Amino acid sequence: MEKYDPRVDAYIEQAAAFAQPILTHIRKLVHLACPELIETMKWSFPHFDYKGTVCSMAAFKSHCAFGFWKSKLLPDPHHLLGDDKEQAMGQLGRITSIADLPEESIFITYVQNAVILNKEGIKLEKKPAAVKTELVIPDYFARSLAEAPAAQEHFDKFSYSQKKEYLEWVVEAKTEETRQKRLATALEWIAEGKSRNWKYQR
Repeated sequence: MEKYDPRVDAYIEQAAAFAQPILTHIRKLVHLACPELIETMKWSFPHFDYKGTVCSMAAFKSHCAFGFWKSKLLPDPHHLLGDDKEQAMGQLGRITSIADLPEESIFITYVQNAVILNKEGIKLEKKPAAVKTELVIPDYFARSLAEAPAAQEHFDKFSYSQKKEYLEWVVEAKTEETRQKRLATALEWIAEGKSRNWKYQR
């Protein structure tokens, strides 16, 4: 297989102007880290494979994202892989310029460690099926749904996990202001029949 995929070239060319140098830079560093990596497109954005998926990158309207497939198994001495980076796919948060990326040598080391996991056949543990507990819908959430019939209709049809994702996102907001913003966004997306992570789905 060819190392470079023309579909990734096209993806970068079609990205927003600010995103193109970021994606090009990430692509260069990933191949520097491991020349054996093969590019491909999965879920409509670029992935880098070596005996399975290693990492991926994506561009959105105002930021880029980068993530490791097995991030939970990677050593993280520089604390780059936190799950607290809100509103971004992957583990490096919202990337709006090359300056938002880790130092090149650090980035390359993380990619190499991710490749080693695949070389050694180390797999992610399958999550045990979660026990479904009855969803608790806060009064303010229920009232807001009742005041938006289209949102109520879609929410009622959502699966257990789709409802849970929205509820957790809104309820776990750390401030009232954030909670209100998330609630407004949630109602808008639910009224359109969109799941919480619709942006990242094919």
